[in-house]
Amino acid sequence: MSPLPEPKPEIEMPTYIHHIETQAAEHPYQQEFIRDKMKSWTQNPKSIRLLHALYQRSGIKTRHSVVDDFNHPRGGSLFKIDEQGTPSNPTTAERNAVFSRASRELSVSVARRALAASGFAREDITHVVYASCTGFVNPGPDFYLVRDLNLKSSVERYTIGFMGCYAAFPALRMAAQFCEARKEAVVLVVCLELCTLHMQLDDRPDAMLANSLFADGAAAAIVSAREPSRDRPAYRVEGFASALVPKGEAEMAWDVGDHGFDIKLTSYVPEILGAELQPLMQRLLLPWKKSCQEIEEWAVHPGGRGILDKVELGLGLSNESLLSSRRILHDYGNMSSATILFVLKDLLQSARTRQASTIAMAFGPGLTVESALLQRVGSATPHRGSRQATLQSLQEVMIHV
Repeated sequence: MSPLPEPKPEIEMPTYIHHIETQAAEHPYQQEFIRDKMKSWTQNPKSIRLLHALYQRSGIKTRHSVVDDFNHPRGGSLFKIDEQGTPSNPTTAERNAVFSRASRELSVSVARRALAASGFAREDITHVVYASCTGFVNPGPDFYLVRDLNLKSSVERYTIGFMGCYAAFPALRMAAQFCEARKEAVVLVVCLELCTLHMQLDDRPDAMLANSLFADGAAAAIVSAREPSRDRPAYRVEGFASALVPKGEAEMAWDVGDHGFDIKLTSYVPEILGAELQPLMQRLLLPWKKSCQEIEEWAVHPGGRGILDKVELGLGLSNESLLSSRRILHDYGNMSSATILFVLKDLLQSARTRQASTIAMAFGPGLTVESALLQRVGSATPHRGSRQATLQSLQEVMIHV
């Protein structure tokens, strides 16, 4: 693992993630339904067995997509089904045309909801940071976030592109730096991923694995240096850390092909991450004189069930520690960069205490590991019986794993 830069143990001007809003894409699909569709589109007995195993072990019940094509016998506008029952393989241009429309609608919708619930006015927004790796268009969602939400024309816009599942961390780090530099700054962060547009319907193991995991969704966060209200749950940003795991470089990659984006994703990724996370966490927590055992809440990107299992084992975490990550995987699948914000929101909503030290982390091509140390503050009084409710939720999720 490459050396880590020393994170700052103190931030001169604390910054806060005041509110997180999430939104899945419009069309839900049950995992069993997609599994059976995929099996019907191959004649290879080995592929059929592998597909069945991948979907059964995924830990996912439901995923969402911006396309409704697979609910119709003849497909839809993007993935068409011919008379022999074979699905089409759309070009990259055809897939990106759907991204152009759907990314604008979904990003504006989730951002509008975030503003409405955050306590901030549209006039307060000074910066927009938008992250995505699943499409390219200009003017893009960053432009329409300003125009369609009627933000000030002077708002600064930044796009973080093609970084993958960990992109929420560079986006939040950038937002925090803006707020540290300008005390009046209020940053709207939007992560949007339409992964299902790039489904590759063939018998390559990488494609079959990706098709069993990825989904569409968006999340928005409001970041500023203002002190949050005591009765509103929020996160105080303590610091960030990045690391590279070179031995995993060939195991995860993302490239532009003629028929969508081509992913390289092998089953070795969980093994590699599980072996490397302990030294990463020790280095991240050293300036704050904390150990993994002192972290009260964990927000781990649910890249897949295997990744969560290996993180839990590698860091010696309890079965409850990754409940929010497993719940998001179960209910939504892997929505790339937006997913970690779904997990952080779930932790806010299910809080059992008024504050907690929180580690958030995500993984992506490289292999890259991005992480943040956060302090949850301002949570409302937890409901009585929340411990029992948490254990019941864990049991319900694990039944489907």
